[in-house]
Amino acid sequence: MSRSELSKKIEQGIRKAVAVALTRHKKLGQSIAVWQDNKVVIIPASKIKVPSVMKSKKNNKK
Repeated sequence: MSRSELSKKIEQGIRKAVAVALTRHKKLGQSIAVWQDNKVVIIPASKIKVPSVMKSKKNNKK
């Protein structure tokens, strides 16, 4: 496996993990903290946007 292929797989894994974490927070009603405009911003669960990685669970299963 080339470095480029490995990098792509790592990036996909990170994106999926973030989407899973965001989905979990949203479902549990937990807010998240993000860094925005040089300060910490709290985003309530109702406003969390889950990336499209999680939209189709069938595509993510192997």
